Amino acid sequence: MSDLHPPKIETFDTKSGTNTDPKGIVREVEEYRVEPFGLYLARPTPGRTQFHYLESWLLPDLGLRITDFWFQPGHERNQDFYVDIVKAHRDGEIWTATDLYLDIVLREKIGLEVIDSDELLEASARGLLSTEDCLRALETTYATVDGLAKHDYDLGAWLTTHEIVLTWRRH
Repeated sequence: MSDLHPPKIETFDTKSGTNTDPKGIVREVEEYRVEPFGLYLARPTPGRTQFHYLESWLLPDLGLRITDFWFQPGHERNQDFYVDIVKAHRDGEIWTATDLYLDIVLREKIGLEVIDSDELLEASARGLLSTEDCLRALETTYATVDGLAKHDYDLGAWLTTHEIVLTWRRH
C-alpha cells in the first residue's frame, strides 16, 4: 500500500464555527451542538462529488466518530452510518480527532462491516501508529462491534446503554 498516510487529524472549533480537515482546509460548520457525551456537527461538503452534506457525532469516551453522509444521486452506498475509530479530546472550544484507521460501515438493523484493517496493520508496521494506539483501535472496534451485535445492529439502542441519545436532521 504505497499511499499510506500518517493518522489523519481533524479539528473542530465550536467558537469560530469551523472544521479543519486533515489537509488543513478550513470549512464553515452550519451547526455545532455540544452535549455532555460529545459534539455534533452538520455542514455542507462543497466540491465533493459523492456527497453534498454530512452530519457527524464525535464521541470521545467511546472513541468514535459517527457520520451520516448525504450521498448525491448515483453515488449512494449501502450504509446508514460510517463509524471512524478515533482518539478524541476536547480543550475548551477546540475538539480534536485523530483517525486510528479502522472504520465500521453500519447498515441499521441489518449488519456491519469492519474495513481498513490492512491500513491499521501497515501503519503499525511502519511506525505511524504507536502500539498503544493500535491496541486502542482494536479494542474500540471489538467493543463497538460487540455492542452493536448485541442490539441487533441498532445504533440508538446500543448507545442508550451508554446514556447517549443522538439526534440527526434526517434520521
